[in-house]
Amino acid sequence: MRRSFYHYVRTLRDPYKKDDITRFANAVDHDGTFPKQSMDYNELSDYLEMNGDYVVSMDVFDEVFQMYKDNNK
Repeated sequence: MRRSFYHYVRTLRDPYKKDDITRFANAVDHDGTFPKQSMDYNELSDYLEMNGDYVVSMDVFDEVFQMYKDNNK
């Protein structure tokens, strides 16, 4: 069974690393309203554009989502 984007992103967390992907993962983990069951790019992208004030650049989301797709093949 495929896991949700949120569950994949949680594997990228790290309290010590400070790269953009890790910062994104740490922020998503702390976002209580993040759509935790979603696997849909458009739903997640819309959510982040409207509510993800922690997203410095949507390019980071795009990169992580591509990693998620590659991991869930």
